[in-house]
Formats: sequence, C-alpha cells, structure tokens
Amino acid sequence: MVKRFLNYYKPHWKLFCADMFCALLVSLCDLFFPAISGNIIDIYIPNREIRLLLIWGGVLLFIFVSKALLNYFIQYYGHCVGVRMQADMRRDIFKHMQKLPFTFFDKNKTGIIMSRIVNDLMDVSELAHHGPENIFISAIMLVASFSILCSINWILTLIIFALIPILIFFASLMRKRMGRAFTRTRVEIAAVNASLENSISGIRVAKAFTNAKHEEEKFEENNVSFLKAREFAYRTMAEFHSGMGFLTDSLNLLVMVGGGICCYYGYISAGEFIKYLLYINMFLTPIRKIIDFIEQFQNGMSGFKRYIEILDAEPEPENPNAVSVEQVDGRISFQDVSFTYGEGKDVLSDISLEIPQGKTIAFVGPSGSGKTTLCHLIPRFYDISSGEIRIDGRLIQDFTYESLRKNIGIVQQDVFLFTGSIWENIAYGNLDASKEEVIQAAKLANIHDFVMTLPEKYDTYIGERGVMLSGGQKQRISIARLFLKNPPILILDEATSALDNATELMIQEALNKLSQNRTTLVVAHRLSTIKNADQIVVLTDEGIQEMGSHEELIAQKGLYRELYESQFRLTVGSV
Repeated sequence: MVKRFLNYYKPHWKLFCADMFCALLVSLCDLFFPAISGNIIDIYIPNREIRLLLIWGGVLLFIFVSKALLNYFIQYYGHCVGVRMQADMRRDIFKHMQKLPFTFFDKNKTGIIMSRIVNDLMDVSELAHHGPENIFISAIMLVASFSILCSINWILTLIIFALIPILIFFASLMRKRMGRAFTRTRVEIAAVNASLENSISGIRVAKAFTNAKHEEEKFEENNVSFLKAREFAYRTMAEFHSGMGFLTDSLNLLVMVGGGICCYYGYISAGEFIKYLLYINMFLTPIRKIIDFIEQFQNGMSGFKRYIEILDAEPEPENPNAVSVEQVDGRISFQDVSFTYGEGKDVLSDISLEIPQGKTIAFVGPSGSGKTTLCHLIPRFYDISSGEIRIDGRLIQDFTYESLRKNIGIVQQDVFLFTGSIWENIAYGNLDASKEEVIQAAKLANIHDFVMTLPEKYDTYIGERGVMLSGGQKQRISIARLFLKNPPILILDEATSALDNATELMIQEALNKLSQNRTTLVVAHRLSTIKNADQIVVLTDEGIQEMGSHEELIAQKGLYRELYESQFRLTVGSV
C-alpha cells in the first residue's frame, strides 16, 4: 500500500525535490545557531570582541531571513505537492467510479463514498506533504546533532541516547492502537455523512410526515457513535503524547543534571554547556516530529486504505474482444436468460423472447416480477447469471459498454436532473448539440412553450435534482434529453405512472413521437398506456406467463385480464 502511495509523487517529483532541498537548507540553518551562540558566550563576550559579535549577529540575521524564505517555499509549495496529489487521487477514483457496476452503488451509501473521496483524502494530502518532509528533516537533525553532541561530551551523549530505544518501543506499542482508533473514527464519520446526506435528500418527506423527531433520533445515534469513536481516538492520542512528553522531559532533565555536573567539574565550559542544551533541544525537535509523523501516518494511511478499497473495487467486466458499434438496428433476443441478485433467489428465470426491430413491447405483471430488471439487463447495468442477450444477433458482451449504452435510451419514473439550468440538462443528451437542436428537442418533448414563459428561458436554474420543477416538467426535460440522444432502442420504465391524467396525456404524446421507428420496451403500471403495443408480455416471479396483443390477452382470460379488470373495473363485454 505504501508503494502505491509513493507512486503519486512521480508526476510532482521536481517540486517535491525542491521542497526537500529547502528542508535540508532549513536544517543546516538551524545547526548554526547553537554553535555561534556557544562562541559568543565563550569567546566574543569574555574577550570583548564586539566587532566579531556584531558580524556573527549579522550572519545569524542573514540565516534567519534565509530560513524564513525557505520556510515560505516549504509551506506553500510543499502543500501544493500534497494538494496536487490529492487532486490526482480524486481524479483516479472518480474515473474508476464511472466504471463500477450498479451493484457497487447498490451496496454502498452515497455519503460513505463521499466521505472517502473528500474527508479521507484531506488527511492523505497532509501526510503527502508533511510526512516525507518531517522524516527527512528529522533524520538530518538527529545525525548532525548526535555528531556535534558527541564532539562536546561523548559520554553524556551515549547515556542520553540509551533512552532512545525506550522512546521507540513506546511509540511502536502505541502505533497499532492509534491505527485502530483512527480507522474506527473514519468508519463512524462516514456513517454520519451518509445519514446526513440521506436526511437532507429526504427532508421534504420528513416534513410531510412530520417525522423530524425520528430523523433527529436516527442522526443522533450515528452522531453518538462517532463521538465515542473520536473520544477513544483522542484518549489514545493523549496516552501517546503524554507518555512521549514524559520521556522527552526526562531526557531534558538528564541533560540538565548531567551537563551541570560536567560543567561544575570543568569537563565542559559554560558556553559548551549552553551549546549542548541548544543542541539537545535540536535533537529533541526531530523526535517530536517523528512522534507527530506517527500520528499523521496512521491518520493518513487509514484514509488512503479506505481510498484504495474503492480503487480496488472490480470495475464492470469489459470483454477484451468487444467492438464499438456506431448504430444498431434494434433487434433484441433473450435466450434462456436468468438473473440473481447476489446469492438470493432468482429474479428472472429462463426468459426467452424475441423483440423485432422497430416494434413496441410492453411488460406488465405484479410488483417484484422483474420487469425493470429485465430492461436493465439490456444495457448491462447488471450482468445476467446465465443465458444470452443479443442485439442484431450479436451478444451484448461483444459490444463495448459505451457503444452499447449509446444505442439505448431510458426514461424512468424517477427522473434525475443535474443541478444547473434547463439548457444544461437537455443538452446532456448530446453534449455536441447546437442551440437549434436543443430547442427542437424541447419542442418535440412539449416543454419548449413552458420554458419560454420563464424569465431566464433555457438558462433557468432548476435547483438540486430539479426540485424547482413539477414531476411532469422534469419528465419532459428527460424526454427532450433523449430526443437529442436519438437512440435506436428505447426503454420506458413506468415513465408516466406518477403523473396526473392531463400531464400524462401530454407526456404520452411526446413519448409516442419519441417511440416512432425505434425498438421500444415499455414497463407499464397503467395498462391504458400500452393497449396499442405490438406485443404485451406478462411477467411473474415464475417467468413469462402470457404474451400477445391487448385483444389476444383479454380473450385468453388469464392474468392480464385480471390485472386489467382490477384496474379499470370493466367486464370483458365492455372492452
């Protein structure tokens, strides 16, 4: 996993190396101050060499100015490296998500996915910048300060360094516990995000049912879980920092007492003692950086691990021999098709069906009989468990996903519109469409006249998911979108079932125009909308129960007739 993380540095290696070089210079700048301070106390002040005192004071000022400029570069461009890596990761995961199957999104909540892409990668970005920098600077400072400390008093230095294994042992002991704590925190914050996203999306339903109290209780449950996880993480951090703080303070105490004794007996001078104290603090600084790095590493890598989990999710299985087909005729064939969600019961079993080019086929039946699922198998939103589906005699697995779905248009009951303008949502059907083509599509969908009554016409902002429009208006925009796409195969999934009669008639007119000269599959709830279909297929959980025209199925006195009569309360004689 660490190797995969390091690969993200490659595109930014020049800026990263510049950042590390500046960090090296800052470390060298820090090494000068104790040495010059020791000389001032031991040499320049006792010998009253004011000129050298001022010269070396000027040197220190130059060093401090240089250090400030170098720190500016590190803080700015170092963070740029981190945020650019974060952008690369976010781009990679977003591109990968476009290739993931519907089953992935069926199983993973939107809020959790967003948490991994946004929150987790923020910590990864901080690790990307500060991690290597802190380790690099710490390594230099440790080696340099150790060498200088040995040159002042090697016996005292060796005694001090004997405490280092204790520090390392304690840090490694706490590392695993901190890792578990941070991972648990991320899981809980993702759950809070998912709950929040779900509640905000459903705020109108909650208000309609006056269930604000229930929503608050659901959110509070997740919020308390996150609170407990975060408190556990902070307790672990407190144990880590307090323990490391005690050990480093003990180290300082040892230096103070041991150095004072050495100075008392004349083994080192007062200037060397001051120099030793400054260098020991310089030695402790990288230890503190390493301590911070351990916390940051756990935080960042737990986020990167969750990022990798999405990146490693299996994409939709593309046939390596698949070909891109520009246009299909629209002849569809199902041969012994079965489909199962996960390891559960078959949703569809042994479905065999021929759909001629340009014909309209309607699917009816009880809820849960697999009507929508059957249609979703054609564009390969889900892959069949067994059997074959062919378009124009070619297996759908032999089409590239892009070319297969480019030839299929879908109008669903639950219309999804993107946040933006009417124009942007219609043009989504063909991003290269001209202004005239967009307007013509709107006219065919019976939405143009409504748009022209709006103050901003096609530039009207429609809100999140088109919340500022009625159901019928959203539906007509989705139909206009399909007129632009102009696919040879059309799937109408209960497109008018949630609309009033007047709006339904208007949309049905648009759908009739859209269906002309296309192979059309209609999933119908209102049987009145499919009476003129070329063929009606009655599906149950046992497969295809009946098949034929409206008149033929009524005459059979089977399930279709029962559904029809229960809906319209008509006798066979009045049909």
